[in-house]
Amino acid sequence: MTDFADLELGLHQREAGAYTIEMRFSQPGSDADIRIGQGRPVMVQFDFQDLLKKSGNPAAYGAALTQSLFADKDILSAFSQARTSAQTTKSPLRVRLTIGPSALELNSLFWETLRDPADDKATLFTGEQVFFSRYLSSLDWRPVKLRSKGSLKAVIALANPSGLDQYSLAAVDVPGELARAQAALKNIPSTALPSQPGERCTLESIIARLREGVDILYLVAHGSFVKEEPWLWLEDESGAVARVSGYDLATRIRELDNQPRLVVLASCQSAGQGAGAALQALGPKLAEGGVPAVVAMQGSVSMDTIAKFMPVFFEELEKDGQVDRAMSVARGTVRDTSDFWMPVLFMRLRSGRIWYTPGFGEEGSDFKKWPSLLTSLQAGKCTPIIGAGLYEPLLGSWRDLALGLAEKYRYPLAHFYRDALPQVTQYLSIDQSVSTLLLELENVIREHVQARFSADLSDALKGDKAPILDLLSLGGKTLRAKDPTEHHKVLAGLKLPIYITTNYDNMMSDALKEAGADPQMVICPWSDRFDATSIYDKEPEYRPTPERPLVYHLFGHFSIPESLVMTEDDYFEFLIGVTSNKDLIPPVVRRALTDAALMFLGFQLDDWAFRIFFRSIMNLQGGGRRSRYAHIAVQVDPDEIHNLDPRRAREYLEDYFEDDSISIFWGQSGDFIRELVSQMNVTG
Repeated sequence: MTDFADLELGLHQREAGAYTIEMRFSQPGSDADIRIGQGRPVMVQFDFQDLLKKSGNPAAYGAALTQSLFADKDILSAFSQARTSAQTTKSPLRVRLTIGPSALELNSLFWETLRDPADDKATLFTGEQVFFSRYLSSLDWRPVKLRSKGSLKAVIALANPSGLDQYSLAAVDVPGELARAQAALKNIPSTALPSQPGERCTLESIIARLREGVDILYLVAHGSFVKEEPWLWLEDESGAVARVSGYDLATRIRELDNQPRLVVLASCQSAGQGAGAALQALGPKLAEGGVPAVVAMQGSVSMDTIAKFMPVFFEELEKDGQVDRAMSVARGTVRDTSDFWMPVLFMRLRSGRIWYTPGFGEEGSDFKKWPSLLTSLQAGKCTPIIGAGLYEPLLGSWRDLALGLAEKYRYPLAHFYRDALPQVTQYLSIDQSVSTLLLELENVIREHVQARFSADLSDALKGDKAPILDLLSLGGKTLRAKDPTEHHKVLAGLKLPIYITTNYDNMMSDALKEAGADPQMVICPWSDRFDATSIYDKEPEYRPTPERPLVYHLFGHFSIPESLVMTEDDYFEFLIGVTSNKDLIPPVVRRALTDAALMFLGFQLDDWAFRIFFRSIMNLQGGGRRSRYAHIAVQVDPDEIHNLDPRRAREYLEDYFEDDSISIFWGQSGDFIRELVSQMNVTG
């Protein structure tokens, strides 16, 4: 994981034609930052007419823009100190430009042409020492969910409608562009649109492909910028020209549950001509709508430049997922062209990273305790503990669900609780009622599953009365049939005696039945407000075995709505119940939590709800015996939405769980499952 020196530049209009600039510099690994522009207003001015005259000469334009930006000696000195500090620590300098809403006209300037203030013959943002992005905040409260490098997917959309000649536009060389895009993407699996005879590159087909879960959208199409609005020349169902507003595309992508991490717009003018309204163009709109990173063109870039730029960009991006670094290196390869500055990066990521390498420790290091964990699995001395993250292939994340409810019911409390389901459901249960909460939860789940698996639904599973449990079981069955490493399928194949889940569905039991087992479901009786019969009422001497495993639902089950642990009050009542009554949880389950290796899958370890649950089971009598086993917890890398310092947050979590002999696998649960399967195949 690379350390960066970070320099933020903020520009705001102070008066007509004059702007203030703020700078904040942070050294690698330091909590402190250095600021200028707070004592006295530091002013900058730009001669727009002069810059316009020089727009055909990038060297002259860049020199004039550089002279204007660094005219104040304090600005020049601060920048020089920041770069010297970065060089001293042998760290790249990441420059992020933020233009305030009072200075939108500055978005039309070609910032990528800036020259080195210490050497006006050298470009500033080319190479591997200084990186640059236009940083845009987003109204999208959804966190950016990083995915692992190994599971990335791309779609290459190529629009070549008939009738382009009527608009004096050349036909798009689809085979050539596809070959160049595939060569650029290299090891990233990609599919083309269109990919078969009769298929069209329409707006609807693009969105349909993205809905399947795509990380990178690479769009090749003619574009134009008319009356301060970007347009794309896509296809209609017959293959003819369909002029699609860039705003429509941005809106449709914003509405997706899982947006692409990166959009590359290879259309000729997709980012506008840089003539006073660039923020209104497609690239920034996509970034503002929530896409983490957008590469667009701020002018009529040549296809030759694109052909040279893109392969280097993706080759560098594949190394570490640092999109601004990849942009700088790729721009350096075309620095001698007249349009080297046209590829522009709009970003809403402070870290600049759009994927990660999953694994243990830094950069996915090897895990020395694999033999211990595999031995526990072979002996049946391992207990999977399943969390809500395993719902994501069906429903999206629990955090997204909470955000939707918070927005619908105008959640009034702190913003950082808007994506915390216990806090949002607590508010909803009080502001409305518990029955409304349960109804809303069912409706959201029903809509998601029906939309996700519309082609597989029977008549009984359509409409607003379709049973939730049946819908989830159908979704789980469909995923298990398509994916040999689906979570529940792999876990069922381990043939363990006990599975513990905090989820409310039957998917674990369904997978066990498919594997030939006869699972028995038991709901934890954490409250006296519900009564749930179990196998122990019929067979007091029942002992779980791989043939008749126990699926223990800690947080309730949809079959008994009163059993669901959802709100803050529910979690507190659960905690009080399991800590005050040691016999509440059956002895075999308690032993499975103290005398076996534990695998936590589908949890956010820094979530408030998880911490309550975690402490309740860690405090069980006999917990000292856990040190005899190797335990695993899967955790997505701390993001910059919920953590001020993701690196230190990661170190904190590692230290916290180390006390309980728990090793953290950094990545998605699916990453860990695939690695687990790989390790089991190696050992036979």
